[in-house]
Amino acid sequence: MEILNLIKNDEGLIPYQREIERRYNLFKNKYNEFCATTMNFGDYANGYLYYGLHKTNDSWILREWLPNASEVFLIGDFSDWKPRIEYIFTRRDSGNFELQIPLQTLQHLTNYKLFVRWGNGEGERIPAYARRVVQNVETKLFTAQVWAPESEYQWKNPIPKRNDNPLIYETHIGMSSIHGHVNTYVDFRINVLPRIAKLGYNCIQIMGIQEHPYYGSFGYQVSSFFAPSSRFGNQDELKELIDTAHGLGITVILDLVHSHAVKNVNEGLGLMDGTEYQYFHGGDRGNHSLWDSKIFNYGKNEVLHFLLSNCKYWLSEFHFDGFRFDGITSMLYYHHGLYKDFLNYNDYFDGTQDNDAITYLTLANALIHEVNPNAITIAEDVSGMPGLASKIDDGGMGFDFRMSMGVADMWVKILKEKKDEDWHVGDMFYHLTDKRKEEKTINYAECHDQAMMGDKTLIFNLLEDKMYTSMNVNTSDLKVDRGIAIHKLIRLSTLATSGGGYLNFMGNEFGHPEWIDFPREGNDWSHHHARRQWNLVDDLSLKYQYLNNFDLAMVQLIKREDVLKFEPFAIDQNNNDQILVFKRGNLVFAFNFNPDKSFTDYGFEIDAGKYKIVLDSDAIQFAGFDRNDDYREIFTVKAMKKDWLKLYLPSRSALVLKRVD
Repeated sequence: MEILNLIKNDEGLIPYQREIERRYNLFKNKYNEFCATTMNFGDYANGYLYYGLHKTNDSWILREWLPNASEVFLIGDFSDWKPRIEYIFTRRDSGNFELQIPLQTLQHLTNYKLFVRWGNGEGERIPAYARRVVQNVETKLFTAQVWAPESEYQWKNPIPKRNDNPLIYETHIGMSSIHGHVNTYVDFRINVLPRIAKLGYNCIQIMGIQEHPYYGSFGYQVSSFFAPSSRFGNQDELKELIDTAHGLGITVILDLVHSHAVKNVNEGLGLMDGTEYQYFHGGDRGNHSLWDSKIFNYGKNEVLHFLLSNCKYWLSEFHFDGFRFDGITSMLYYHHGLYKDFLNYNDYFDGTQDNDAITYLTLANALIHEVNPNAITIAEDVSGMPGLASKIDDGGMGFDFRMSMGVADMWVKILKEKKDEDWHVGDMFYHLTDKRKEEKTINYAECHDQAMMGDKTLIFNLLEDKMYTSMNVNTSDLKVDRGIAIHKLIRLSTLATSGGGYLNFMGNEFGHPEWIDFPREGNDWSHHHARRQWNLVDDLSLKYQYLNNFDLAMVQLIKREDVLKFEPFAIDQNNNDQILVFKRGNLVFAFNFNPDKSFTDYGFEIDAGKYKIVLDSDAIQFAGFDRNDDYREIFTVKAMKKDWLKLYLPSRSALVLKRVD
């Protein structure tokens, strides 16, 4: 076997060549096995077209995989919610059950469940492939529901071209309203989507779509993998949201949870056929101790078929443009990455890696890109597993991007542990640009996690109680001035150094205050922290508008100049003065992180020519002090036979310049 490019390009992986080749061969063997019975790999993942409830010209057909079941019944209002012989399934091969009933038995919005018997047990279950699941307002119980409107949704806009440099607006439908309630797909489409388009983001990542019984889980405890959450509306309303985004040139990716599943029996996949090992590992291996959830058995073909079909379903039926795979670290290792430091390559290849899960992830990437070559996939992994975002044929797992989770952690650590005068720009630039050469990454200063895990938004960490008293445009406050200035520097440096893409969580662009906390018993079921206060940025008497203005200008500049297609090149990393200068594409980024000192005629070597300021964080429209003349032309000067650009760099500010001649 020829040496894989992943190893060729990194000599440090040579000692692990056999293990990397082994996992590559495991993928190839499984891929070939699945393709042996189908025209192509994409056809293998059609489980959603076979299983679940389907309407034909003259009947309904419902199929379910329940290998340990002895009897299966369809129950609902039509059977008084009792198992009746006229609704008993017929056992087919390989643990499959099938029921065919007259059309008049079920109507649009009819509620139904399965009643499953096994050995000495029995119970009501929601079909694994149910496409709509609803909760009874009074009883709080969940049931599957027929979704069969008179006409199917008619798509209006084509699927966008591939988004090679996604500027992602991370969203949650339920908490996207200013009001204290669960928001809807319709309201998001009408009121939030235009905000995103205006800001210039070219991609939205939607969280919490797969149905989950507990709203407070943020959507990460999934019960019904094929059902978009009905608490936000219906399928067609979600499709119209995605369709409208496409019409605005915005791609839409789904925050996909395949790393674990809710352990609930009545709502989820737990004990579907009376066994704990149908979809999950049996015993302790099937339980995630920290998340209190179930772990899929990725070594089982039926489970692979279920999960791969789920990927294709969201792409084909809802026109999602890709996925952000949640919790990848938990999948990659038997220890789930818990209490583990990844200090060297041996930590990735010490026998604790789960090759079944790695094979699944590689298969998923191969499938997704075959079904939609324009789709993008993003891995959320904190470990930094080599090959995660490398091409499959090179020996990688095929993700298009990896989340740069260390960047957000760096900013939190700096803000909490370092004085302003101790910020080390060299270390910062290293962490901002730290990635494997062959990988593309998504940088972010803060996503939902930073305000969710018992912490606060960045701006609230910076301003604290001043957000309640000193955000009026007519109020002067040194702490607010500092916080706003640093907030802009953090976000611009994070975006400008990204390894290919950038992410912002909904509302943080204008400095959303406080933290995220979903309604629960501990807060008297309040929605106060599970909403977005758009009124703050819309109120022209408050300073939030300035942060919003800066985010808009920053994002649109990066898009207009196609900056992320180029690699950042450091020009000056002056740790004593806290000056960071780097070039990327046609732009020069000059940061002064110094809290006290402004520098006149600060010089650095650059290509000769005339330069113009195209973004100034200190501009008045961004709540700055307007200390630069942004309209003047700046020419390089000769010194020591080199070309130098000399700038006025005010404290806590950043300039972006473009060579115009």
